[in-house]
Amino acid sequence: MQKRILSIAILSALTTFANHTAAQTQQETPATETTAGNLTIANDYRFRGISQTFKQPTIQGGFDYAHSSGLYVGNWNSNVSGNSYQNGGSLEMDLYGGYKFSPTKDVTADIGLLYYHYPNASIATTNVKYNNGEIYLGGSYKWFSAKYSYGLTDFFGLKDSTAGVYAFSPLVQNGGSKGSGYLDLNANFEVMNKTTLTLHAGHQTVKNYGALNYSDYKIGIARDVGFATLGLAVVATDADKNLWKVSNAAGESKELGTATVVVSVSKAF
Repeated sequence: MQKRILSIAILSALTTFANHTAAQTQQETPATETTAGNLTIANDYRFRGISQTFKQPTIQGGFDYAHSSGLYVGNWNSNVSGNSYQNGGSLEMDLYGGYKFSPTKDVTADIGLLYYHYPNASIATTNVKYNNGEIYLGGSYKWFSAKYSYGLTDFFGLKDSTAGVYAFSPLVQNGGSKGSGYLDLNANFEVMNKTTLTLHAGHQTVKNYGALNYSDYKIGIARDVGFATLGLAVVATDADKNLWKVSNAAGESKELGTATVVVSVSKAF
């Protein structure tokens, strides 16, 4: 799950911008559109503090297109565990688009839509997809950013028909979960040249299924070493260990929200 926020290692993806040359004058002019790509390898994929890969390694990548008007679109992809995303689910594809603008100096506002797609994956025998849609509103001021995401669909397929066989733990039927939300707070500080410290706190609410509510925290450091960015992050949650737990075919169970260290290598191009 992306994020543009998007990296489990609390890396901020480096963005490269292409300058366009005016053919008539042969002089450099400001870019009207930019494209950028990113690739990350890490020992775990944590989305909002919860492991998506059964605490196994991940490879992720995506691209972004942005126009000088403030409009942007992008795609981000990652492997996920079939233990969490059943019936052949092994891929997450995120599609997003939105609009960024600066109402005043040092302040940026961002509004957009994000869709999480899991090809072929469905919840147990229900044929209900995990696919999830959100609208988000964010803002940043210098080193601080805040963002709120609101669920336009049931929370990754959670509703009456799936509650008893949900991917993590069986839940009592309590209706749909549209309107779930996530508050995301981040602070980034350059502690030395090419080295960034990131602090994060988030809170996930699942409508009608309050037992799944939890907060997550991250402290991360990222270092640009030229050929790549190296990341090290401590990730933790207060999620209910019994509810956020899955098992594999061999009967091995893992609590997906327990504290861990995420190590990553990321490259922007």
